[in-house]
Amino acid sequence: MGKRVGSRRRGAGTGAWTSPSHRHHGAVYLPSPSITGDATIVAIAQAPGRSAPVVDLKTDDGQSLRLIAAEGIATGDKVSLHGTRVERGSVLSLGQVPDGTLISNIEVNPFDGGRLVRAAGASATVIAHTEREVTIQLPSGAFKQLLATCRAQIGSVAGGGRGERPFIKAGKKVHASHALARAPFKVRGVAMNPVNHPHGGGAHQHVGRPSTVAPGTWPGAKVGRFSPQKKRSRRRPGGGR
Repeated sequence: MGKRVGSRRRGAGTGAWTSPSHRHHGAVYLPSPSITGDATIVAIAQAPGRSAPVVDLKTDDGQSLRLIAAEGIATGDKVSLHGTRVERGSVLSLGQVPDGTLISNIEVNPFDGGRLVRAAGASATVIAHTEREVTIQLPSGAFKQLLATCRAQIGSVAGGGRGERPFIKAGKKVHASHALARAPFKVRGVAMNPVNHPHGGGAHQHVGRPSTVAPGTWPGAKVGRFSPQKKRSRRRPGGGR
């Protein structure tokens, strides 16, 4: 009886497939709309399990907040919360952001805390305004229309270019991947033994069987590519095909 394939072991969520949650900074969302005014950046820290750094803020009335860091901010800078200043790191509604401005940490629904464009180096662009909606262009190039009352942070997310820095040592990549609950490497199925993977074994590395599998295949053999859906013929008007 062979071992489970890697994707099945990950589903159990144990051992190397778990992220050290005790080191995480917790949820980082936009502040409540009732918090207004300026806030001072007290510290900038790297959050394990998150690609972008986070900033600790302190408002004028002594409240402590945490936001995703915007590119170019530094300790001691002032950040506007629900004001009118269009400055990097500030939180504004999309209706107040001029066209062509880079934004990040964008809300999909008003006051949901921010759901889009939160990864390191990512940014979206405000394209156009209407009376009720704002059109933005996402990093993927897709256009999306959101309500003008949705909020966002000004500027791109800090930490861009993190993928360009080499790890140098394999151990560093193992620790970095563990913080994200990802495997540091992936062994090809054809390179394994037949006891460990359905594609393993043979005189040379080859799949040795159809590489597509049906959606109803039993879990131990559900490896490779899902078979494409069968083509469905369209009925033409008048009963013909």
